[in-house]
Amino acid sequence: MSETNILLESGTNELEIVEFFLDDERPNSTYRGFYGINVAKVLEIIQMPELTEMPDVAHESVMGAFNLRNEIIPLIDLANWLGKTRAPSEAPKVIVTEFNRTKSAFLVSGVTRIHRINWKEVEAPTNYVSSLTAHSITGVVKFTDRIIFILDMEKICMELNPGATPANEVTEAVKEQISNEEHRVLLVDDSSMARKMIANILSESGFKVHAEENGDHAWQYLQSIKAKAENERQPLTNYVNAVISDIEMPAMDGHSLTRAIKDDTLLKDLPVILCSSIITETLHHKGIAVGADDQVSKAELGELAPRVYKLLKTDIEG
Repeated sequence: MSETNILLESGTNELEIVEFFLDDERPNSTYRGFYGINVAKVLEIIQMPELTEMPDVAHESVMGAFNLRNEIIPLIDLANWLGKTRAPSEAPKVIVTEFNRTKSAFLVSGVTRIHRINWKEVEAPTNYVSSLTAHSITGVVKFTDRIIFILDMEKICMELNPGATPANEVTEAVKEQISNEEHRVLLVDDSSMARKMIANILSESGFKVHAEENGDHAWQYLQSIKAKAENERQPLTNYVNAVISDIEMPAMDGHSLTRAIKDDTLLKDLPVILCSSIITETLHHKGIAVGADDQVSKAELGELAPRVYKLLKTDIEG
């Protein structure tokens, strides 16, 4: 795995991660833990800025805010949020991020390098490991001398801002129509919190939801559904009507899943909606390149169900 600054193409199932570390101060020693974040979420890495205290912060890990090119950005002590005591450091680093159309910054002990890897090298944590870490880990990358944990940054920000749950924009009349028409949606997301939130929004809108935790599992599910449809001589739409997929996922990402669906003779007409925190104007072209029918930022989840229904309605009428 080598350092790279190459702009990744769409559908190659690759990603770049910024590797950083947290030094955890313990009674008789200091433990260094290694973590990773998708480069697509990182705006820049800076030295510790001058902070201004924020009144009545919701969580003790929020250290304050700073001014970065006329934008006020909150700084979160990542070690504190993870329940660790960050050891003093001469030159801690601040990772400035943007996802869900929100800018945040995270204080870490240091940053090592950028790795370009394949999503197949990112293992999903087992249910046991995930439960022991309060479901804060979405992926694990194994090196010969260390393990890198990919953190669920969306979960962190959602827990720091619990009032940000989006309102569902589907009307009661449309909910009833969706329910009566029995639209079945395959939801794919590696974040347990996001998966639960999106599934609730879709279910409340009248959709029947089947959820998988990564693109590889979703692809296997689609293959089984395809085989079942062929064996029972039924149309595929009797089993699944649309796919809603995150982009960042272990084993197979959402772009690769979308491309695989669109390259499959029997699945290609299945509407695919990418729903991710990293969908921006800059990265929107990647979804288009792999054939996504629509793209919705997780900052706009209230729009998701209406846009899924609009796609399905257009597909039926077409």
